[in-house]
Amino acid sequence: MPQRHRTTLERVGERYLIDPVRGEASTSVAGPIDVDAAFGRTAPLIVEVGSGAGEQIVAHAAAHPDINHLALDVWWPGIAAAIHRAEKVGITNLRIIYADATSALGQLSRPVDELWTFFPDPWPKKRHRKRRLVTESFARQVGEVLAEDGVWRLATDWADYAWQMRDAIAAAGLVNQHAGERPDPDDPSEAGITGGFAPRYRERIVTRFETKGVAAGRQVYDLVATRA
Repeated sequence: MPQRHRTTLERVGERYLIDPVRGEASTSVAGPIDVDAAFGRTAPLIVEVGSGAGEQIVAHAAAHPDINHLALDVWWPGIAAAIHRAEKVGITNLRIIYADATSALGQLSRPVDELWTFFPDPWPKKRHRKRRLVTESFARQVGEVLAEDGVWRLATDWADYAWQMRDAIAAAGLVNQHAGERPDPDDPSEAGITGGFAPRYRERIVTRFETKGVAAGRQVYDLVATRA
């Protein structure tokens, strides 16, 4: 972690960080999180799971001061970088929780209007894929926390993960808003589904994760899901 980020974290970390009740694990959440109290207001809520260095969520929060933005991550250097960005542009509508998303989501005091899962760790080696975040069980959890008209936006630059995301959305009973669209000729369609990919979300900025994937020759896939 660069010293400037350490300094920022020590100086203004409390302004942005929510420190929830913890369970046995340091990344667990064992008590309710009063979202409106944390922001000091009631407003639409966007939650980003895996915010990295905060490029996306800080940019969106700066452009939409009327929306509350909550980041969930377990990477302290990234959290510190996000806080550094947030302070630099002077936003007040961002909060961050150092926590595992599967532990934190169920503790939120209010439904989520939008949930983002952009470029989660792909765990590309076949033996490691069981560690991937977006599974049927995670998709079911997302469905439980979304508001009635809530939206789940996803993106990845790994084709087999995109297919897995698409199949997880269907298995969890969520609605793929672009079902059948943009089919991939290499898609094995193991769940009997083809296509299902959305146009690029116009407010998803190009982060270093996407830049790295494109430079490696990988295609970027977007997905959009809603509650049934």
